[in-house]
Amino acid sequence: MTSHSSTAAAPSSPTPVSSAAVAAVSLNKSYGRGNTTVQALSDVTVSFPAGRFTAIMGPSGSGKSTLMHCLAGLDTADSGSISIGGTDITGLPDADLTRLRRDRVGFVFQSFNLIPTLTAEQNITLPVALAGGSVDREWLTQICTILGLTDRLTHRPHELSGGQQQRVAVARALLTRPDVIFGDEPTGNLDSRSGAEVLSLLRRSSSEMGQSIIMVTHDPVAASYADGVILMQDGRLVGELDRSTPEAILAALSQLGA
Repeated sequence: MTSHSSTAAAPSSPTPVSSAAVAAVSLNKSYGRGNTTVQALSDVTVSFPAGRFTAIMGPSGSGKSTLMHCLAGLDTADSGSISIGGTDITGLPDADLTRLRRDRVGFVFQSFNLIPTLTAEQNITLPVALAGGSVDREWLTQICTILGLTDRLTHRPHELSGGQQQRVAVARALLTRPDVIFGDEPTGNLDSRSGAEVLSLLRRSSSEMGQSIIMVTHDPVAASYADGVILMQDGRLVGELDRSTPEAILAALSQLGA
């Protein structure tokens, strides 16, 4: 992602693993058997620089969600290797993988995944509480100030707007200072204004807090908030863009038949 371009360019050389928040080498993943086999990922090698906000885009069925799920340890690849923060997660026992996801990975999903009976603050601190850890109150205050949640911490989810609920989810993801935050269509259930607020907060999380963020999205407007965009088609990486306008991203996607 070294040049700003309005068209899909050939993928550049992978970032060295040492400087990557997440890296994958020669990932392959298929579903089904025999004539019904679908190759979801085909020899994918990619790395995501630390402190960078990256969007993954492509047509339906391109493999973008499968890639994210494998990178996050939510699904296993048939072959290849994945590292998070320099730790090879390939072949980790389930208990170790669960612990790594809890301590070093944050998630922001399309559905906010908040517990309705808990307050905003309790939802934010829930992962730390479940792990038996102690909350860094200073960091919590800083996150909630940046996300504009200070006067909403005693509210329960039904008392919050969709945008506010997603901000709570972002705060929860940031609280453990994870190596990476994965966003799966994080603005898919929001109106355009709330979506823009959440995307701006994600970008600030990256630029001001140094947070590494990987977001799957189908929306060129959402992707335009990222530092760079990776393009996929038929389970392969087919191009990259540096930070681009929605129009430039849409033009690149149109070349893929998206």
